[in-house]
Amino acid sequence: ANDPVAMLQMGLRRYDAGDYDDAVRYISNSAELGDAGAHFQLSYLYHEGTGVEKDAKKEVYHLEQAAIGGHPTARYNLGANEKNNGRMDRAVKHWIIAAKLGCDASLDAVKVCFRGGLVTKEDFAAALRAHQAAVEATKSPQREAAEEARKE
Repeated sequence: ANDPVAMLQMGLRRYDAGDYDDAVRYISNSAELGDAGAHFQLSYLYHEGTGVEKDAKKEVYHLEQAAIGGHPTARYNLGANEKNNGRMDRAVKHWIIAAKLGCDASLDAVKVCFRGGLVTKEDFAAALRAHQAAVEATKSPQREAAEEARKE
């Protein structure tokens, strides 16, 4: 009954059906149980104002919770938020962490920062190696077969 993954999936299905009140309820319950993906989804809802009132503070709170939980895209978005607020040093730190978790967009951002002199060669190389290792760790025959099946 207290399965955060099942609650998140129910919330996403309710969202897709246009039932935003139930979507928010299910996703919030999942987040309360610590699901990083649910926190990320809530950040999106607060950003868009879908099913909830737009709220930048709640958006950032849920991004932070998702990032703490290891969600790479949340970490990337926190970096973008820091950049938009003129804090490039903090943005770079978020992007390096997310790149090391396998986030392609973050690796691209780190590359741009490296070219701009905001990231050292050593930090860029370390982020690149860790990104490659993270991507490699997700490869399996089962995932490749599922990807092929999805293309058909």
